[in-house]
Amino acid sequence: MEETQITPSLSVRSWSSISTQDQSSISTQDQSSTAGQASSTGPQPSKPSVIPPPVKSKGPSSGAGVRRMRRIIAEDAEWSVAIVPLLTELCIQHIVKNFQNNPILKQLPQSIRKKVLNHLSPDLPLAVTANLIEDENYWRRCCTQRWPVCHVDEHGGSWKRMFFELHLENLLKHFIPSTTDPEVILNLLPLCRNYVHTIRVDQFLPPVQLPPPLRGGDQSDSGSEGEMEEPATDHYQLGDLVAGLSHLEELDLVYGVKDCGMNFEWNLFLFTYRDCHSLAAAVKACHTLKIFRLTRSKVDDDKARILICSLLDHAALEELDLSHNLIGDRGARAAAKLLGHSRLRVLNLANNQVRAPGAQSLAHALAHNSDLVSLNLRLNCIEDEGGQALAHALQTNKCLTTLHLGGNELSEPTATLLSQVLSINTTLTSINLSCNRIGPDGGKQLLEGMSDNKTLLEFDLRLSDIAQESEYLIGQALCANREAARQRALSPSHFMSPATAKGPENPAG
Repeated sequence: MEETQITPSLSVRSWSSISTQDQSSISTQDQSSTAGQASSTGPQPSKPSVIPPPVKSKGPSSGAGVRRMRRIIAEDAEWSVAIVPLLTELCIQHIVKNFQNNPILKQLPQSIRKKVLNHLSPDLPLAVTANLIEDENYWRRCCTQRWPVCHVDEHGGSWKRMFFELHLENLLKHFIPSTTDPEVILNLLPLCRNYVHTIRVDQFLPPVQLPPPLRGGDQSDSGSEGEMEEPATDHYQLGDLVAGLSHLEELDLVYGVKDCGMNFEWNLFLFTYRDCHSLAAAVKACHTLKIFRLTRSKVDDDKARILICSLLDHAALEELDLSHNLIGDRGARAAAKLLGHSRLRVLNLANNQVRAPGAQSLAHALAHNSDLVSLNLRLNCIEDEGGQALAHALQTNKCLTTLHLGGNELSEPTATLLSQVLSINTTLTSINLSCNRIGPDGGKQLLEGMSDNKTLLEFDLRLSDIAQESEYLIGQALCANREAARQRALSPSHFMSPATAKGPENPAG
């Protein structure tokens, strides 16, 4: 009996530490001793065999103990299912790793080329990638890595064009004359000449101003201080750059400095005569330029005349924006001359110093013009004399669709003539007379003109002192015109060609 009590008392830890051979021998001895007792004592009542409950062993050797207990090992935690990479993958990795020194792309099959492009770094030198990689996904990664906000629609929907335009603009914004090497920009020309269509630069840095040297007391004060300082504030000259961009269509510039903080000085915002002559020559030589904007640059009459003179008879120019400058009547007369010697469609002279004589010159040119569709003279001071001249011109003009005369000290006499224009003009679709002194009687005159007008879609009369009733009725007339325009756009005849509209029974000719 003592021997039968010893066997079940073995703990799981001691049992697991005994080898397999020892375990089998112990089990054989137990069975023989049990049989001997049964034969000597006679039949005994059957007792359930005592099996020690499984106890989770603790310690670093627990896994080894479980492994020794098991007869079959079904899995191995250290087994790796990784296989040797395909030779194709190894080749792709090698091409990507050595792409800068040995750029292989066009010789590859299309499927392999796509994998290579997906693994190329956006930091590769432009001398390697500019004229070799056309894949938009690669250039998209380059753009999103450098600029967190990307509006690709403003760059023709092309990520590659967007990258080179923004990269070039960034170089121009941070170029410091007499400090930065011009070759930094000129070396980029062979790489970006086919992709840059637009340049928008909202700052030009002047040269670094060094402290003036000390001079003797016999310094002359007879010279002009502005003439002495102006050559030292010339900015980057765009002539060589513009001449090298064969597809440039839009030039949007601001001669000033952003975020100057406590270093503010007025000469940081000086558009010098040398800058003006250089820019005029660059614009004249750019035969593909369609849009030219030079805003917030303190352009006065003399500089405006220099620039406009270079644009006379320009074959491609369609839009000129000289808003937010210091242009007066002489500059407006130069712009009027340009209307007769170009195919300009948009002219913006907002927020300048144009008065009645300048507006009269523009009106005379407008009466004989057949190309201009938008004229913006907002925030000038043409007054009723200039407003009436423009109204007379609109009675014969058949091309202008948008007129902005907000904030020009206009009053009832101008409104009276504009009411006559509204009754006979069929091309104007938008007029802005906000922030003027039209008055209640002027509002009634405009309402009378709107009763016969079926084409005007927008009429801004805010802060013009007209009666609320007149403003409401004018708004109702505009809604009716817009609905009629929408119905015309939805009619089947709107989508038919003139030859189709005539029908087979009335052929052309």
